[in-house]
Amino acid sequence: MRACWLATALLTASCASAEPAEPAFHLVSGAVPLDKGPDGNSIILDAPDGLIVVDTGRHPEHSAKILAFARERGRPIAAIVNTHWHLDHTTGNWDIREAYPQVQVLASDALEGALATYLRKSREQTEAMLADPKTDAMQRDQIVRARAVTDQPDRIRPNRVVGQSGTVTVAGRQIDVRLAKFAASESDVWLYDPEAKLAIVGDLVVDIVPFMDTACADGWLLALEEIEQTSFETLIPGHGPAMDRAAVTAWKTAFTDFVTCGRSQAPKEDCVAGWERGAARFIGDAHRNYVREAANYYLTTRLRSSDEEQQLYCKPLRPGA
Repeated sequence: MRACWLATALLTASCASAEPAEPAFHLVSGAVPLDKGPDGNSIILDAPDGLIVVDTGRHPEHSAKILAFARERGRPIAAIVNTHWHLDHTTGNWDIREAYPQVQVLASDALEGALATYLRKSREQTEAMLADPKTDAMQRDQIVRARAVTDQPDRIRPNRVVGQSGTVTVAGRQIDVRLAKFAASESDVWLYDPEAKLAIVGDLVVDIVPFMDTACADGWLLALEEIEQTSFETLIPGHGPAMDRAAVTAWKTAFTDFVTCGRSQAPKEDCVAGWERGAARFIGDAHRNYVREAANYYLTTRLRSSDEEQQLYCKPLRPGA
């Protein structure tokens, strides 16, 4: 009864048998708190050989929820798929690897370029924060956890590199794996299940504001076009609740308008206000100031910086790549 088992989490399939339909995925929701770093969404899929976890979050309490779900199901975690290397999606890899040492980790090889550039620079900044007596205990814990990853990258490094789009067998399950080059990161992995009409896209869609720290806007727009060409009915973003096609179309329109405005001569405040209007359905009151500040930051650093800076993440980051 595979058709029943693949019913989406938002819909129930009717089946000839009396067996209840199982959801196509289990979502461990991430969060974007105002007082600490975010956790990305984690999505857990069933497979013949165990569970597949798509992204593992940042904080230990997030990965603890993933491990608790596996224990409740009585099934091992057989594989991790990381949509991209950002630490709010990968730091929990180590927690899962400690519990399941044989777990496969699938991701692109973009971590290698990040270690040589963005993460190296972040490491220098966090050392200064640790030396500052004003850094509180919670911030210190986060910094130390992140530093362990950058100092020991094998904690999150894939042991199975995704180098191209195609159908891949993961934990005994066939998965349509797509690779988007130079988008939200140097290489973003996203998944599409045509039977469940389910897309899992990482930070190629982020509800409240696009996280453009390592973004190439042109590649990101191309990735959104490819996602839209699939027949998904449910899309799980990197942050935020599941979306239907109408919500994704609204988000894509808001993103496209933000990039277009950002590259124009329009006043910055008009572009930020445009994002707030276009993405209003995704932005709660608690995050309004956060979104305004983040959109202004990305407008300045990614869309209105020098040509060299804008193109920094539109090419391979590793020397000689």
